[in-house]
Formats: sequence, structure tokens, C-alpha cells
Amino acid sequence: MSRQFEEAAQRWGSGFETWSTEMALPQIDLVDADDEFVVTADLPGFEKDDVEVYITDQTLTIEAERSTERDETAENYIRRERSHRSVSRRLHLPGEVDDGDVSASMANGVLTVHVGKSSTVSEGQRIDID
Repeated sequence: MSRQFEEAAQRWGSGFETWSTEMALPQIDLVDADDEFVVTADLPGFEKDDVEVYITDQTLTIEAERSTERDETAENYIRRERSHRSVSRRLHLPGEVDDGDVSASMANGVLTVHVGKSSTVSEGQRIDID
């Protein structure tokens, strides 16, 4: 049983690693830039309208979901392809944040979130992506 706990602890790590190779989590970079935290997340194949970003206390949540469906017909052959993909990631930021000083932008499948630092705690909010 202690081996199982050790394996689980190795998987959890610092919170920046993926749980396992089978799970598709967005890869995230976190930078402490003087007066703000900058989070960059790779979300290939997602558009900005597919992505939701929330901040509560010191936790940044990124959720992305998309579905596609395609029908093709050629003589006696019919093909229907459906795809649904969703990813989610929560990141505990290492300091107090100002949820009024948060911005997000997305370009070419890369989401960038700027979170200002603060010394007070707020109730959280949803962040619009530019």
C-alpha cells in the first residue's frame, strides 16, 4: 500500500505535471513577472470561443470544449465522423492575486493570461478572452 502512495505522490508532483500520459491536459507555463503572474497554455485546435477562464482566490481554471460532426456520401459508402474534445486545468497561483487586474488573449491555439498580484483576497470572477 505504501508503494501505491509513493506512485500517487510521484504523479501529483508539483501540480505542473499531467496526471498521466493518457490524460490530455493543456501544457502550462507559469512566470512570476514582478507585479503579475503570466500563464501560457497550449490549446491546439481550440478557438477562443471554445475556452472559458475563471479565477477564484489564487486558483486559475481553464476549460476548453469543442465538438465537430461531418457527413460524407460517395456512391454506396457513407461516412459520419464525430469528434468531441474537452480539457480542463486548474492552477494554484503562488501568491495573492487581484482579480480586477486580469486579462486573457488567445492566438494560434495559445492562451495567455496576465494576473496582477495583490495583497487582498477577492471572491473571484470570470475572465473574457480578447
